[in-house]
Amino acid sequence: QVQLVESGGGLVQAGGSLRLSCAASGRTFSRNAMGWFRRAPGKEREFVAAISWSGGRPYYADSVKGRVTISRDNAKNTVYLQMNSLKLDDTAVYYCAAPPSAQASSRLYEYTYWGQGTQVTVSS
Repeated sequence: QVQLVESGGGLVQAGGSLRLSCAASGRTFSRNAMGWFRRAPGKEREFVAAISWSGGRPYYADSVKGRVTISRDNAKNTVYLQMNSLKLDDTAVYYCAAPPSAQASSRLYEYTYWGQGTQVTVSS
């Protein structure tokens, strides 16, 4: 059974940092791109960041560019999302996901595997 399990969410003050992790089990994702999405209260799920299977060419939503870094450790079958300078608008449930392809994508519908999400709450 394929599972993606996120961790690292929590409550943080504005301006603070969090590092999210997503551990995959059931199969290796070393040849798959990986992505992070989020769903804020009352909003649709949106793209945050994605990274190719090799770790190259990460790219980011404009709303987080410069504050967020996606990385991966294929040996550990884990992808990370380092978030700095957090804002109130970053409050959301964060999901990691994997498409069947090796190339990173911002398109939600291309992602086949999804984690259950981890809550990030940014307070003032």
